[in-house]
Amino acid sequence: MRDIISCFSEDSISFSNPSCSHPSKNAFISPSPLPSVQNAVTCVYRTILSKHKKQLLITISWFTAQTGHRDVLMSFDHDPSSSFRLGTNSGLFRKNRSQYRKVEHQSSEIEVFWDFSKAVYETGPEPVDGFYVLVTVDSELGLVLGDMATQEAISKKLKVCASGDRAKFSMVSRREHLSGDSMYSTKARFGMTGIVHDVLINHRDEREGQKDPVLYVYVDKKIVLRVKRLQWNFRGSQTIFVDGSAIDLLWNVHDWFFVPGTRCATFMFRTRNETSSAAIATTTDDSERFWLEEKLAMQEEEESHRSDFSLLICASKSA
Repeated sequence: MRDIISCFSEDSISFSNPSCSHPSKNAFISPSPLPSVQNAVTCVYRTILSKHKKQLLITISWFTAQTGHRDVLMSFDHDPSSSFRLGTNSGLFRKNRSQYRKVEHQSSEIEVFWDFSKAVYETGPEPVDGFYVLVTVDSELGLVLGDMATQEAISKKLKVCASGDRAKFSMVSRREHLSGDSMYSTKARFGMTGIVHDVLINHRDEREGQKDPVLYVYVDKKIVLRVKRLQWNFRGSQTIFVDGSAIDLLWNVHDWFFVPGTRCATFMFRTRNETSSAAIATTTDDSERFWLEEKLAMQEEEESHRSDFSLLICASKSA
């Protein structure tokens, strides 16, 4: 998984145990920056099958190749041998533009149906409209993505009984690779509320003439994190509250300053469950809390067992 992304109340955003500087309580509307470029997105979904209560992790990676062509990869349970490509060609010369793939994985028969022939994209590799991806596991509907994946499409086009067994699935992690100069923006849905938030990461001089850069993180145009003297405080963690839920915000911008050529920083937003809250509450060594290299190494294992959600952003400096 690390080789894919190597470098993941609404108005009451508060803090606990601030480790840097106190953020402003007032909303901050940032100037219109040049938009960052989204190069790749990897989403991991946990599917719990109703028949045997068996769990399956489905990974979908959307990325843009150097030629500008958008591509999609799917795999199961972090097994590289199960990976295959979902064709995104329009299929203008085919009567049936939907595509199909059947695979065997751990004694289960998995069928994947998809159609990107009318997909609508914005700036990133992930479509925003006009597509669907459906996954069935042993004839049980295990994953439904896209606006075209309606009950009618499932029953009529794909001959899957819409009233039959349906597994429970949820996104457990999302990883994005963004490139830009100083501002990185994306959207995120934390938890099960369905509310989509605007997330903006910005590092700049706090005032004209100041040499030490400052890191700002905004959620819905409100400051949730401000780190002064960033070259000294290049790693850290902070707890924020969004939609009334605690979220651990971890950052590591070491490579921006000290690793020429790489220039990639990592930011993680992780929702808390009872297990993760207890673990953080009992941890005394900061290095055990937020070194993202260790978090990445453990992430696949955590995705299999934990119920919380994480958003990982890898931000590469292009200037």
